Amino acid sequence: MSQADLKGEMLQAMRRLAKSVTIITTSNGQERFAMSATAVDSLSTEPPSLLICVNKTASLHAVLDAGADFCVNILGLEQEELSHLCSGPVKGEARFQRGDWRNSEGGIPYLGDAQSAILCQQDGKFSYGTHTIFIGRIVEIHNSAEISPLVYLNGAYTTTAPSLAAAS
Repeated sequence: MSQADLKGEMLQAMRRLAKSVTIITTSNGQERFAMSATAVDSLSTEPPSLLICVNKTASLHAVLDAGADFCVNILGLEQEELSHLCSGPVKGEARFQRGDWRNSEGGIPYLGDAQSAILCQQDGKFSYGTHTIFIGRIVEIHNSAEISPLVYLNGAYTTTAPSLAAAS
């Protein structure tokens, strides 16, 4: 199979992988940055950590590459508009014009009404192809009381279930 064919088949396969939609946020101390992403996953519970994969062409890549901390905001079904806002032509501070945005003690923006807002101290990175994998050591988490995840599947937004109460 040629590289072009393999890339096309990979893209088709990934359309079948349902993923929660997130907005990754960071700051350089003067400006805030945000982007929608599904390339996020848990890494370890000891220490509590996760990883994010960011395209090197993304506007927040340079800030993360310089070592900035970040937040992974897991979106709920009602936040689809925010995902569109953070993945389209709108850039920079304009991405923060809608939503319940707050700042952590360290100055990292997070969404106050996200399903979960996971604040991370950057703890390593690895460059691979068109992306960089950033490791975040979790330092603080804000979880909502209900679970109604925004999911991306086959090029469209959906959800997995009606709103559920979080398990205790």
